[in-house]
Amino acid sequence: MQIDPFKFLQELRAGAQKVTWPTRKETTVTTMMVFVMVILATIFFLVADQIMRLGIGYLLGINS
Repeated sequence: MQIDPFKFLQELRAGAQKVTWPTRKETTVTTMMVFVMVILATIFFLVADQIMRLGIGYLLGINS
């Protein structure tokens, strides 16, 4: 199968023109949402870890 590089570049350019890029506001809002979710996940796993640590310490009789 013969590949025509000029046709490939034309199709690539046509495909790139169909892309809709997010606005600056959409990017900012999405970034803030990611940061909020990271903070919430961090708090959740911190609390879960502490509960498991206390529970296992209690079961094994370890006072720390």
